[in-house]
Amino acid sequence: MNGIQDMAFLSEIVLQVKIARRAAERLETTQNNFDQIEVWCSIQSILGAAGNVSKILWPEKKYKIRGERLRQMLKVEDENVLSDRKFRNNFFEHYDARIEEWYSNNSNGVYIDLAMNPSLTGRNLNTHRGYNSFNNTLEFRGEILDLNDILKALEKIFKKCKPYTLT
Repeated sequence: MNGIQDMAFLSEIVLQVKIARRAAERLETTQNNFDQIEVWCSIQSILGAAGNVSKILWPEKKYKIRGERLRQMLKVEDENVLSDRKFRNNFFEHYDARIEEWYSNNSNGVYIDLAMNPSLTGRNLNTHRGYNSFNNTLEFRGEILDLNDILKALEKIFKKCKPYTLT
């Protein structure tokens, strides 16, 4: 363990999990009083927090050793659901590029975004971002991400951080 430096990373992971938890609570409360902005704000917070944990544990090549050390310390498997940042990138981080790519490759002009419960109408590859409130999944152009899996992975890592942190 690299002492204080590792403690700083673990404390950041704990903070990010708490942010994701709070966002998940907000997302759940929107089930009763539908607020589209709160839904997408909460989803963005969950994906952002998960992405921040991902960057700590699976960093760019320059910091690869740090990621390996922290994953080993926390006993996090390499193929953890958080290691794949595709959905965070598609949904918010690089969404501008996804719009550019869509319109340069699709001349049909059909563009469905921020769909609620899109899978109820059948899979539609024109649905860019969708949220299914019945099973807590996200959809991006036909691909599905289960937010419950993300939240469970964050909680598992959180529990493994507890012995090393003061918070």
